[in-house]
Amino acid sequence: MSRRIALSLTAGVVVLAGAGALAVAHAENQPPALAHSAARYTAPDGHRDGSFTFTTEVTASSGVKSLKVLAWPANSSLARKGPTAGEMAAAEPATCKPAGKDTVRCVYTTGVTGADAASSPHGPWRVAVLATAEDGTTTLDTRAAGFTVG
Repeated sequence: MSRRIALSLTAGVVVLAGAGALAVAHAENQPPALAHSAARYTAPDGHRDGSFTFTTEVTASSGVKSLKVLAWPANSSLARKGPTAGEMAAAEPATCKPAGKDTVRCVYTTGVTGADAASSPHGPWRVAVLATAEDGTTTLDTRAAGFTVG
């Protein structure tokens, strides 16, 4: 094998190894991914309170630090763009438990009293979530799920 071919081959291996290392580093910095998001609203009935529950799975290679949840009326001032990441920082946290290698299953539940239901706008609602990974990357989904208050 000539010296020129050996040198070209070595340079090619170095380039491919560098590209592979870059791909691995890039994969580690991916923002959290949401899957299987669902919302359920149960109206109060008689003397029994109702509830609102949101569930989702979050995957992040560095681990999941938190998931914030905010339900908002679809006909509100947020309808055009949804809440911002800054507004979501003050939202309620979900409880997350391991569900796989890099995945957690998060659940947020709150009670809904008769007074809450009476003062809430009727019609479609949206659920916004802010997922934050351990490495600081975030994913904001302003329409992660929807439900109807009747």
